[in-house]
Order: sequence, then C-alpha cells, then structure tokens
Amino acid sequence: MSLKYTVTVRDRQKGVTHTLQVPGDRYILHSAEQQGKELPFSCRNGACTTCAVRVLSGEIYQPEAVGLSPELQNKGYALLCVSYARSDLEVETQDEDEVYELQFGRFFAKGRVRKGLPLDED
Repeated sequence: MSLKYTVTVRDRQKGVTHTLQVPGDRYILHSAEQQGKELPFSCRNGACTTCAVRVLSGEIYQPEAVGLSPELQNKGYALLCVSYARSDLEVETQDEDEVYELQFGRFFAKGRVRKGLPLDED
C-alpha cells in the first residue's frame, strides 16, 4: 500500500481550494477526479499546459511532464495530469496561456516567418 499525502489545490480561476488525499503512486489529477473534484486538464499526457500548477510547498515528481521545460520545472511548475505527490503538497493552478508563453514564447516572439526568414529581412 502506497503512502498517502494531503494535497491542497488552490484553483485560481474558480476561486476555490480543494484538499485531497493522494496516494504516492497515483497521478494527482486522477486522484482528484476520483474524489469528485473538477480541475483544469486537456491532454492527460503531460504535453500541454492546461493542468499546470505552481508548487507553493512540498515535493512533486513528474517524470513524464514533456510539456514543461526543465527550467520551468525547476522554477516550481508542474503538470497535475502526470505528477505524483512525494510529500504533503500545496499547489496553485496557473493561467494556461501564461504558462504556454513561458514555455514556448521564445519560439514565437520573432514575428511571422516566410521561407525560413523573418518578413522584415526579405
């Protein structure tokens, strides 16, 4: 039997706080759903940023979070769909667009591209 941790999720968009009991061997999002809690998600594969949270306290393990760069993970971001609690944990949901911009904005900030060159260099 796996250890259980108390996970507190502050849902900024809805203005509610959920307190969950989450086994250490189950994804946090899946456990939340089993307990009747509705949290934001989309792909369930760790590839998008819909379920992104910022870790406020505690330890989280997310080996399958391909949708978050190591830099963002080191700054405390996590994806609940592929995250495991490794201690009691407090997290806060994030705006999906903000996290997407942090993750991918550097690739799109250079303007429109044509034939491999920015338009203003034609």
